[in-house]
Amino acid sequence: MRDSEILNRFDARRGELRPYGLTCELWTPCLMRRPDRHNEIELNYLPEGSLTYLFQDRRVQVPSRRLALFWGLIPHQIIHSEGTAPYYVCTIPFSLFLSWGLPQAFTEKLFKGELLLDAEQPSDEPDYDAYMLRRMLGEVGGRYFSEIVSLELHARFLRMASAMKVEEGRTVLPVVSGEISLVEQIAIYIARNYRNPIKVADVGAAVGLHPDYANALFKKTFGVTLGEYIVEERIAHAQRLLVSTTDSVADIVFQCGFGSVSSFNAAFLKLNACTPREFRKRFR
Repeated sequence: MRDSEILNRFDARRGELRPYGLTCELWTPCLMRRPDRHNEIELNYLPEGSLTYLFQDRRVQVPSRRLALFWGLIPHQIIHSEGTAPYYVCTIPFSLFLSWGLPQAFTEKLFKGELLLDAEQPSDEPDYDAYMLRRMLGEVGGRYFSEIVSLELHARFLRMASAMKVEEGRTVLPVVSGEISLVEQIAIYIARNYRNPIKVADVGAAVGLHPDYANALFKKTFGVTLGEYIVEERIAHAQRLLVSTTDSVADIVFQCGFGSVSSFNAAFLKLNACTPREFRKRFR
């Protein structure tokens, strides 16, 4: 087996939000002892078998022969697998992905935490994606690896986006090259600190921007304000705790960065149309 074909698996000791970079690797299916979180777009492709992920409170299956994409900043954990055959994993840095200028409705679904599946391939057609990924795997470590992967995946994602019937949602505008690194810094800062009592002014100060400009730039990219996004991150964390622990609602409130039970309950009801206790009962 060549070095590029060494099988990888999730390392539960790796630091949260530690970047993977631009990669194309073969992984072996295995259950994950804890969720992973990283600021890259992740691609999974299984020539055979299936994987079941836990995304916050949702269980989502990745079947064989269908390209799957998700934003790694959304906590994700493999909780079941069918088969033992290796599968392909590619990670694309957030800044590189944004620079491709893919259709806004397509990227918006990723940033909202959805796992996107490409259309099912007819069983009698050649496995184009497996061929493409196998070729890219052979380029790992080569002189033009970054350029090849960038061009191949950019084109593949465009085809995937054009084939999907994506409903328009939040209004977002394309970011320019000088803004991409700032947006990434903001997203990472919130991911690291949403459990603390941070405010919009703290986010702006952390990335060296006036709070109003940081807020406008973030809304331009994600379609929500910084304040709304921080609340969504906190509620998503609360959902995970409600499903996976027996902690009281009062304890969860303060683990997620809320200053009071009343503000937590109001935000939770607005985003989930149910109370935390009803949510826990529904998903456990």
